[in-house]
Amino acid sequence: MKISIVTVCFNSEKTIEDTIKSVISQTYFPFVEYVIIDGLSCDRTLELINKYSKHLKFVVSERDMGIYDAMNKGIQAANGDVIGILNSDDLYFDQYVLEEVAKSFDQDKDLDFLYGDIVYVKQVDTSKIVRKWVSKRYFPKFFDYGNVPPHPALFIRKRVIEKVGLFNLDFKFAADYEYMLRLFKKYNFNTKYINRFIVKMRLGGATNKSLRNIFKGNVEIYKAWKFNGFSMPLYFFPIKLFKRLIQFV
Repeated sequence: MKISIVTVCFNSEKTIEDTIKSVISQTYFPFVEYVIIDGLSCDRTLELINKYSKHLKFVVSERDMGIYDAMNKGIQAANGDVIGILNSDDLYFDQYVLEEVAKSFDQDKDLDFLYGDIVYVKQVDTSKIVRKWVSKRYFPKFFDYGNVPPHPALFIRKRVIEKVGLFNLDFKFAADYEYMLRLFKKYNFNTKYINRFIVKMRLGGATNKSLRNIFKGNVEIYKAWKFNGFSMPLYFFPIKLFKRLIQFV
């Protein structure tokens, strides 16, 4: 079974090499198709990517309309049976992640997608864990109670993406949330939760860079519910905030 990993980047010279190394060091890498979408970086990003060109299946550097547009390009370029996204400042937790992902899909041919857990780490010292995002098995009220699977720890069969579609570019801050809400809550797919850390995620994502962005992200989360025809419970945001706080414990 072939797994496609998509990495999107823009001026990522400080972290892109770590990301690439974490992918090509996977024990399952002989069966991995690695796709990198660059947003026309003007630093050393492309130079560093080219160092590993023999390991890369597809690389393109061109202007895009933001990170989710770049992700859509990567997904469309991917030909694997299963597709995962690893951002340019993230790392796989260890070298066995993709091997375990492949094993789960091989053991259950009807499995549509799976997800696991992530840890947030320091920008420089990625061995220093600051926060843990431990999810749980999906259930009908999963999103109602403020839960959401960590998008970097999500792996989806291509046949599912062909049915559900791509990221909605009308959502600038919460397109990943809208996508997962659509994926999990709108369809009756066969999913699996793996209780293990999948990704080390550096602190400092775009949505969390300022209180203003956090507010905009939450507005879009509310809109995502309405867009997909769901009614958000009144207790949603208080529970969501509480669950975010306990990730630091």
